[in-house]
Amino acid sequence: MKLSTKARYGIRSLIDLAVHSKGESVTINSIAKRQHISDTYLEQIFLILRKSGYIKSIQGSQGGFILNKEPSKISIGEIFKALEGDIKIIEEDNLPKKNNLQKCIKEEVFDHIDSILVDLLSNLTLEEMVDEFKKKNQEEGYMYYI
Repeated sequence: MKLSTKARYGIRSLIDLAVHSKGESVTINSIAKRQHISDTYLEQIFLILRKSGYIKSIQGSQGGFILNKEPSKISIGEIFKALEGDIKIIEEDNLPKKNNLQKCIKEEVFDHIDSILVDLLSNLTLEEMVDEFKKKNQEEGYMYYI
């Protein structure tokens, strides 16, 4: 399984937003520059995240985006699902209809992996990712870049 660019950029951007907002809105342009993401592509991702209720836009000269929930209330799994849908290693459509061996492997291996990934990502919050980033950033003395 390979994470899509949309999921990777979406998660990185929300971590960036959580780190830099500090009660104020953050512009897409500033996030895009820090994360080396196209403004246009990030706008598309933020549209999905806004419609899903994770961020809200602030209008005006000091406008931008803020989180709509506390980082502790947003799981990485929720973000992933909003951007990509359900977490699946393989899709049902890719299996031959009458292949019992593939069906067995799917049920005993891939469905189990899916379940573990869902549990892991559902229990990992945006706040934990922000805290981990800050800890590593402080230990290593680097400037902020994800």
